[in-house]
Amino acid sequence: MTRTPPTAVTRVRLWRWRRNPLKRHSDVVEAWIVLAGWLLTLLAGIVAGVAAARTAESAFTARLAQLHPVSAVLTDGAPRTPGAGGGYADGRVWATVRWTDANGTVRTDQVKAAPGASAGSRVTVWTDRAGRVVPAPVTGTAADVQAALTGALVAPTAGALVWGGVRLVRGSLIRRRMAEWDEEWKQIGPRWGNLSGGVG
Repeated sequence: MTRTPPTAVTRVRLWRWRRNPLKRHSDVVEAWIVLAGWLLTLLAGIVAGVAAARTAESAFTARLAQLHPVSAVLTDGAPRTPGAGGGYADGRVWATVRWTDANGTVRTDQVKAAPGASAGSRVTVWTDRAGRVVPAPVTGTAADVQAALTGALVAPTAGALVWGGVRLVRGSLIRRRMAEWDEEWKQIGPRWGNLSGGVG
């Protein structure tokens, strides 16, 4: 005995754009909203991503303008192993350096240096306007990559927010259409029953 496979429900693509006597005005409106939603999602993602990347670039440039490099010397030899005196994942170690700021004041501070660097070795440190040692600013290729990554992260988020708004509008239309169908069925249903009962 062979079993007849169940009839598969065929989804007709782009049915809202085709001629169909059952198609309603709300179906056409929904089709345009979905199309506009995809375009707005794409546009919002691109605009937000580019804006975020440019903002990041501006932030890097602004920070670079507030800092300046200083040539300093190690007051003591740097530890030879990263584990001594507190090491970093990049293999560098803490070391004490000395420099003279723009006002002629001699300053000392702890910075990262290569392991085993001898006393008197010169290193470049970055300081702010108050003369404090700060991390080196992001410049060049690293700045470009970070700005691009920022834009790449912001773009899909902005697009998702726009698409979420489109889904809300579409959901409202679907609920409205269902309510219309219910109302029409209340009017047609009883007559349908009378017609089918009279056949035969």
